[in-house]
Amino acid sequence: MQLWKHKFTGKTLVFAITAAACQAFLLLGYDQGVMGGLVGANNKFGIDFNHPDANMQGNITALYDIGCVVGSILTYFVGEPLGRRRLLIMGGFIMIVGTAILSSSFTIGQLITGRIITGIGNGINSSTAPVFLSECSPASHRGLLNTFQGTVTILGVVIAYWLDYGLSFSSSSIQWRFPLAFQAFFAVFLVVQVIGLPETPRWLVQHERYEEARSTVAALLGKNEDDDEVTRALLDIRSVVVEEHKGGPFKFRELFAIDKTQNLRRLLLTISIQAGQQFSGSNFLNYYAPVIYQNEMKTSRNLALILGGCTEVTFLVGSALPLFVMDRFGRRNLLMISSVGLCLSFVMVAILLSIGSRGAAYGSTAFIFLFQLFYGVGWLPVPWFYPSEINTTRYRARMQAISSAWNWMFVFVVVKITPIALQNIGWRIFVVFAVLNFVFIPMVYCFYPETKGLELEDIPLLFAKGGITGGVFTSRGKTVMPHQHAEEAHIEDKLDKGVAEEIEHKA
Repeated sequence: MQLWKHKFTGKTLVFAITAAACQAFLLLGYDQGVMGGLVGANNKFGIDFNHPDANMQGNITALYDIGCVVGSILTYFVGEPLGRRRLLIMGGFIMIVGTAILSSSFTIGQLITGRIITGIGNGINSSTAPVFLSECSPASHRGLLNTFQGTVTILGVVIAYWLDYGLSFSSSSIQWRFPLAFQAFFAVFLVVQVIGLPETPRWLVQHERYEEARSTVAALLGKNEDDDEVTRALLDIRSVVVEEHKGGPFKFRELFAIDKTQNLRRLLLTISIQAGQQFSGSNFLNYYAPVIYQNEMKTSRNLALILGGCTEVTFLVGSALPLFVMDRFGRRNLLMISSVGLCLSFVMVAILLSIGSRGAAYGSTAFIFLFQLFYGVGWLPVPWFYPSEINTTRYRARMQAISSAWNWMFVFVVVKITPIALQNIGWRIFVVFAVLNFVFIPMVYCFYPETKGLELEDIPLLFAKGGITGGVFTSRGKTVMPHQHAEEAHIEDKLDKGVAEEIEHKA
C-alpha cells in the first residue's frame, strides 16, 4: 500500500503527473548533452583520462546507451508487476547511485561503469514515463502533454551544454566532475515528485484493484466517485481489459500475433518509429556538436562550445512548436513535415561543407539550426509516446519497454559510429542521414495510423482492417473517428451483468 498520496484532483493532478513524467525526460536530456562539452578536447577531462582517442570517446559516450538498453529490458520483465510509479522511483534511485560513481571517477573503467549504471536508471525511466503519462492523460490533450516530454528533454540538453561551457574555463577537475554530479539534482526531484502520485487507473484495473482505480479516475476527472462519468470511464477500461485477458496469462509469442490484435504490426511500428528518430541524425548532433564544429568547420574550441549551446537553444525553440499543434494536426502530418525539413537541411549542409571554404562552412551552421527546428516539430516528441498510444493495456508497458530498448540500441549505433565516421568520411555523413530522412516520408504516410483525439480504448479499432498497410495508405491514416469505440462497442452491452455488478460492488 502507498503510505502517502497527494490530494490533488482534476487539472492539478494531471499537471503533477505531467511534471513528474517531464522530470524524467529533463534528466534524460541532460544526460544526452552533458558529454558533448567534455569529450574531444584538450581540456581537464582529456588530461585526467589520458586523452581518449575517437574509439574510446565513442565507448565513453555510447556505453551509457547500452545501460539504457539494459534498463529498458529490465522494465519489460518487472514493469507490469511493479507498476508505473514504483518503477520511476526505482529508476531515479539507480541514477543517483550512477551519478555518485561518475562524479568520483579516477579511471576510464570507473567512468564507464558510472555511465552504464546511470543508463540503466534512465532506461527504466524512459520506458515508464510515457506510459505513466499516457494512461493518466485526457484524450483531448494527450498529445500536448506528451509533447512536453520532448520539450523538457531539450531543456535538459541546453542546461548541460551551457553548464559545460561555463565550467570549461576552469582548470581543475570540477570542470567535468560538477556537470556529471549535477544529474543527481534532477534524479532527486524525480523521486520526490513521484512518491505522492497515484498509480494509473488502467494498471489498477488490470490488477483488479477496482476501489483504487475508481478513486484515481475520479481524482483525474475532478468528479465524485459515484459520478456517472467516472463509472463509464471505469467500465470502458474494464471492458477492454476483460477482452484482452480472455486468452489467459501473457505469453511472449503474443507480441508476434497476426490475428485481429495485429500485435506484430504494432511491434514493427514501435521499432520503426524509434529507428526513424535516431537515424534522422539528431543525436549525431546532440552528442558531438562541438566536435563537429571544431573539426569539420575549423572553429576554435571556445566558439565550438558556444555554437553547440546555440544549436541546442534552437532545438529547444523547435521542441516547443508542436505544443500548439500536436492535437490539431496530429502525429502523422508533423512526422512527415519534420522529415522533409530534416532532409533538405542536411542536403544543404553537405553541399556547403563540400565546397571546402570557411565561409561556406559557417553558412552550413544556419542549416544545422534549421535542422533542429524541424526535428523538434515531429521526430523529437512523437516516437516517445506513440508506442504507448498504439498498444493496448495488456501490452503497453512491455511494448514501451521494447520501444525504449530499441531506441537506445539505435542511439548506441549512431553515437558509437559518429566519431569514426567523421574521421573517415567527414561531411559525407550528412548525405547518409539526408537519404534516410527522405525514406521516412513514405514510411510514415503508408504505415502510421493517426491517433489524434482518440481514447486509448479506441485504439484497437485502428488495427481492425487487414492488408499490408492496415488501411492507412488508402485513408491517409484516418481509420477511426474519436469516440467511435464508445458509440460502436456499447461498453455496457459488452460487459456481462456479473462483471458490471462486481465493479460497482468493489469500487
